[in-house]
Amino acid sequence: QVQLVESGGGLVQAGGSLRLSCAASGRTFSSYAMGWFRQAPGKEREFVSAIGWSGGSTYYADSVNGRFSISRDNAKNTVYLQMNSLKPEDTAVYYCAAHYSGSYYEKTSYNYWGQGTQVTVSS
Repeated sequence: QVQLVESGGGLVQAGGSLRLSCAASGRTFSSYAMGWFRQAPGKEREFVSAIGWSGGSTYYADSVNGRFSISRDNAKNTVYLQMNSLKPEDTAVYYCAAHYSGSYYEKTSYNYWGQGTQVTVSS
């Protein structure tokens, strides 16, 4: 079992930055690849970014590539999402998840999820 708790969301103006954190507890965090997803009202939950267990491999959705950066600190059992140049369309609830099997880009490949943190970007 893995418990995930996100933090760092909030209200920011367009062009601003936020850093999300996801603290993990339970089974060995460093053995999991981790992902970030987001869900806007009325929309499907979508992939944002993922990072391999060692942090050596990272993956991004086209919509955030070049603006967002994922990282992890296995000593702290934490994964981060640095979000820069935020846009109103980035407004969503952001979830972190632990990868189980399959494509990093598919939400069905993740079996543990946090409760989410709200990010609101004003224009």
